Amino acid sequence: MTATESGGSVVRRILLGSQLRRLRESRGITREAAGYSIRASESKISRLELGRVSFKARDVEDLLTLYGVTDEQERAALLGLVREANIAGWWHSYGDVLPGWFQTYIGLEGAASLIRIYEVQFIHGLLQTEAYAHAVVARGMRGAPAAEIDRRVALRLERQKVLVSERAPQFHAVLDEAALRRPYGDRTVMRDQLKHLIEISERPNVTLQVMPFSYGGHAGESGAFTMLRFPESDLSDVVYLEQLTGALYLDKREEVTQYERAMERLRADSPGPEESRDLLRGLLQLI
Repeated sequence: MTATESGGSVVRRILLGSQLRRLRESRGITREAAGYSIRASESKISRLELGRVSFKARDVEDLLTLYGVTDEQERAALLGLVREANIAGWWHSYGDVLPGWFQTYIGLEGAASLIRIYEVQFIHGLLQTEAYAHAVVARGMRGAPAAEIDRRVALRLERQKVLVSERAPQFHAVLDEAALRRPYGDRTVMRDQLKHLIEISERPNVTLQVMPFSYGGHAGESGAFTMLRFPESDLSDVVYLEQLTGALYLDKREEVTQYERAMERLRADSPGPEESRDLLRGLLQLI
């Protein structure tokens, strides 16, 4: 199973949840009443509608009946989504080292048609070499067993396959110069990482820009963020904000628009891809 196929299961879950929410709201039915109909709590309905948990076909059948969906074709289409939404992603085999809140992101990342990121602390995970990734993980998990660090690095390398897959997304990265200058690992690790960035930035689906120190203050003042867009027209863009013990997923139009503006500003204010490669080559000479 490819990253795109298994990532699609997360998207299906979110799509199904949002459709169930729309049906419930159109009938004026409360989450509490919906939960009662499937012998569950109001919070369970909330989690279902957000696509945070897996679906049982019986529960969806009961909810569709409650919401007055009697057309067999419509019911069959939604129940088909249940089967697709419950496909386990490839990352489930890394459950021993993967936080639950990050599993959703990996699924969304694998299903996106456009990924836009701004990074300031370190090179983005999809762009890291194995040695650099090892240095990042080891520093973030001081004292962790070597086997656990290796598993986390293996997971990161597996994620990177999305950029070279048959249905690879467009990937647009703006890296702050701070991320390029902050050393992780020794000089060889950093040199190889910069060479890798130059190489991968030549891929047709990858656009890489560097926001230099010389520019001064810029639109990325709030910190790192990721924007995901999907081929499904009825699924809104998602902004992903990672934190120390969890993550935020923003999809409200007004919030997404603000990040959209920040991303456009960063792209406009940063040197273009060729100039950015020159900056990378210049940094390479300093190491």
